[in-house]
Amino acid sequence: MKGVRAKVTKALQTGTRLDCVDNSGAKVLQIIAVKGYRGVKNRYPRAGVADMVVATVKKGRPEIKKQIVKAVVVRQRKEYRRPSGMRIKFEDNAAVIVDEKGILKASEIRGPVAREAVERFSTIASAATMIV
Repeated sequence: MKGVRAKVTKALQTGTRLDCVDNSGAKVLQIIAVKGYRGVKNRYPRAGVADMVVATVKKGRPEIKKQIVKAVVVRQRKEYRRPSGMRIKFEDNAAVIVDEKGILKASEIRGPVAREAVERFSTIASAATMIV
């Protein structure tokens, strides 16, 4: 049986810039779409922690710059509530680059990672140094 998921506040919309916190060579990502988003007509797609997004690399090594990649949001500034009643928020908005199946492309993740992202994408857990 799967545990009760937190209702994560969707705080990141298309156009938002995120820090890329893995060692893939990218530094800054910009969200261009949210995978699986179903919303109201003419409303900007929004994402939160543990959502997969389609992003473009804005800053980083020349060979990865300007590429379109899939990424998973691992931190967000806007606080959200867990079923236990605890409220969680981070210092920055951050994501890690993954492939279509959600497998991490890099070998390490810098900084804390939200537990919701680890529960949904298990390969992130092996590379994370700290899970909050």
